[in-house]
Amino acid sequence: MNQIDLNHRHAVVTGGAQGIGLSIAIRLLASGASVSLWDRDAELLSAVLKQLGENKLVSADTVDISDASCVAVATAATVERHGKIDILVANAGIAGPNHTTWEYPIDSWKQVIDINLVGVFLCCHAIVPHMLRQGYGRIVNVASIAGKEGNANASAYSASKAGVIALTKSLGKETARQNIAVNCITPAAARTRIFDQMTKEHIDFMLSRIPRGRFLEVDEASAMVAWLVSEENSFTTGAVFDLSGGRATY
Repeated sequence: MNQIDLNHRHAVVTGGAQGIGLSIAIRLLASGASVSLWDRDAELLSAVLKQLGENKLVSADTVDISDASCVAVATAATVERHGKIDILVANAGIAGPNHTTWEYPIDSWKQVIDINLVGVFLCCHAIVPHMLRQGYGRIVNVASIAGKEGNANASAYSASKAGVIALTKSLGKETARQNIAVNCITPAAARTRIFDQMTKEHIDFMLSRIPRGRFLEVDEASAMVAWLVSEENSFTTGAVFDLSGGRATY
């Protein structure tokens, strides 16, 4: 494992209690950062804290990122506890059900957009002002290859992740002169609990589109994120980093 220097940095990782989010949190800790895990699953957060053992560098907050007031409270609590927020990894998201667009349940569509896109906006909206005041910040938003290409029978997920890409580009331009780097990653599917929300047919479809012939490993995502949130990433902002195993066409 390459050693990335994140000493004395504090990171917030949303959806940090499992899957890619937890892998990222563990990698950031290994690189010297302290980490706040934000997740809506309190029981899972408690289990993760036990897994990580007695560690003063880790804190956890139960946060619904689609609720603006909840995000604001969590941001204030994190700053009070740790003194600052240097890094945001906006990873939390849901897949939603698999339906054609004209059969997609409207309530489910709104839920996917609220968590996957509005949630990323709310986290950036709450945390960026703190980064502006300190003159430093690194943000990585977790989008998806679906946001570039659009997956059949996953229009809500695809649209939400396309929105994350555009949001990243807008925010990256707005903060480019403030020593704040804002980038996103577009992973192909990783075999995490999000698969529980998908049909077997959709999972098989996603695998068939990956030239490497396998799903993404969560540690492969965390390795890329660790560099993106480091001080070494001093120029690149508003960019999209591919993690699709060769699937991406642009």
